[in-house]
Order: sequence, then C-alpha cells, then structure tokens
Amino acid sequence: MTDPTLPMIGGCRCDRLRFTITRPPLFTAVCHCTGCQKMSGSAFSTTVCVPGDGFAVTRGEAVIGGLHGDQAKHHHCDWCKSWVFTRIEPDMGFVNVRATMLDDPSWFVPFVETYTDEALPWAKTQARHSFATFRAMEQYQPIVADYAAATRIT
Repeated sequence: MTDPTLPMIGGCRCDRLRFTITRPPLFTAVCHCTGCQKMSGSAFSTTVCVPGDGFAVTRGEAVIGGLHGDQAKHHHCDWCKSWVFTRIEPDMGFVNVRATMLDDPSWFVPFVETYTDEALPWAKTQARHSFATFRAMEQYQPIVADYAAATRIT
C-alpha cells in the first residue's frame, strides 16, 4: 500500500467543485451495496474516510443528490452531478470522500470492504477487513487503529 501525502486535493469531473483534505484518513474502503453500485455506476463506491475537521470544500457548492434520507447526505456537484462526498447526520465526526475525486488517487487501496453480500461475483477486493454488511460504528475503532498502524502519512 502506498501512503497518501497531505494535503490531498480534488474535485468533481467538471472541476467546479473543489476540496482539500488536511488530516490523515481514518481508513479507506469500498462499499458493494446495490445503492452504491447504482449511484456510482460501477461495481462499488470508493471511500476515503477523513475527520470532518480535515475536510473543506474550497470552491463551488455541493448539493444533496442520490437518496434524500435523514441520515446519509450524498453531496454532488450541481453542474456535472459527480458524487463527491457523503456526510452522515447527526454529525459523526467524519466525511466519506470518493477516492476517485482526488486529483491523485493512485495511492488508494481499500482497507475495508462492506456489503460483500451484495457484491458482484467478480468484484471482490483484497481489503484487510471484509464484511457482509455495515459494521456498527463502535466496531470501527479497532479498524481505525489498524489502518493508522499500517500507513504512514506525510
């Protein structure tokens, strides 16, 4: 696994929405749920889970897209409709940024994969942690510690 360098910067496909990540990721992941498959138009969605105070939109304004539920708020560029990041409400202290929105996602390797019970048969990854569904929030602390021990952020 290649380690990322801070700050990480990125943006949507049309580049009207830009962001910066200034704190190390808590972990990286892919989600195989059918909702992520449909919203990403791919076999899974990618995630760089970062502390909320280490993420900032630096240009443009995101709009809510995808499901308009009470908990997951999927933020998109209003112009090109790229799915850029997700916040969970009430605020859980982190933001899930789509790794493919980074200007340099070459370091990204999924550390966790979720919803493998909905994965396309050919789409499994070699993530260190693999779960049939989402884990309870309190079960992520050991994963965060394991990821921190496995990476060196510069």
